[in-house]
Amino acid sequence: MTPKQVLVVDDEPHVIRILRLSLEKAGYRVASANDGNEALAVMADFVPDVMISDIQMAGMDGRELCRTARARYPDRAFLILVMTSMTAMEERAWARDLPNTDFLEKPLSPRQLVARLAAHFAAPGAAPENI
Repeated sequence: MTPKQVLVVDDEPHVIRILRLSLEKAGYRVASANDGNEALAVMADFVPDVMISDIQMAGMDGRELCRTARARYPDRAFLILVMTSMTAMEERAWARDLPNTDFLEKPLSPRQLVARLAAHFAAPGAAPENI
């Protein structure tokens, strides 16, 4: 079976490093980007099954990245997980119209992330063409 592909987008190199190590150890193929513009460039050649993105980044932030990625790749039904420490519902309202998008609370536990992805891919109909 081909390993699932995960794109991690964060402007903090240590966050990318920790998530990459945990995800690769769990068998995922990982690409990374430091902001939204770089993430979109990576996506031209790397089709993610999951994109994990911070919201607050210089350049193109996570909100704009999520909207642009969904608009640019409507036929790619990948899961988007947005990392945020903002817990107020109104801070998350922007994502309601984006299909297959959810939030991860910061600080993020790499172990919980790996478990969440395992559960996502084990769910019936989790194949990208069925989401």
